[in-house]
Amino acid sequence: MESSSIRVLIVEDDPDWIKAITSFLNREPDMLVVGAATTTDEALKLAGTLTFDVVLMDIQLNGSGHDGIYTAMELHDIHPAKIIMLTSLTDETAMTRSFTAGAVNFIEKTRYKELPAAIRTAHRHPAAMDALLKEFARLKREEQLGALTPAEREVYELIEEGYTQTEIERKLYKAESTLKNQVNKMLKKLGVKSSKEAVELVRKKGLFRRGDKR
Repeated sequence: MESSSIRVLIVEDDPDWIKAITSFLNREPDMLVVGAATTTDEALKLAGTLTFDVVLMDIQLNGSGHDGIYTAMELHDIHPAKIIMLTSLTDETAMTRSFTAGAVNFIEKTRYKELPAAIRTAHRHPAAMDALLKEFARLKREEQLGALTPAEREVYELIEEGYTQTEIERKLYKAESTLKNQVNKMLKKLGVKSSKEAVELVRKKGLFRRGDKR
């Protein structure tokens, strides 16, 4: 494989589509499909062992729902490659959630002929999209924390940094009862039951799988 080749990982539950797109992309002189996964578990396993630059992620990995969005988020935590979401649907909510998960593009499968150009753009000219995603992530964070008072926000950010309750009491010169009251109000506003869940919620930008603890 030439060093200039763009290495592509495909995450898709349809083996026939994997085969067709692999053949299609491998005809491009500067691309090579280096792996494929049909499930979330397979994708995350490959993310920890395989070297790749761009991911083509099916948004409906199990045939329904938006499992690909959660997989994209988890995969990006393991291996920060550029992720292009693929779908058979035109769904504005899915598009927004895809970008929230860190995807750099969203393409309908019927437009597969656009994939080589999209892959090259994602790999070679990422700066503009990276800036937009960074700002999008900042806005999502502010959206989630916007209901907190300045005092609650200060407490949340210290929890996020890993301070214990005792350390926060000392750092902010607060009584135990005062801090507990602020933490309880913060948890209620965020709709979670523990500080750990609060940090995880904000880290995931509000993207929780159906059935996840909230």
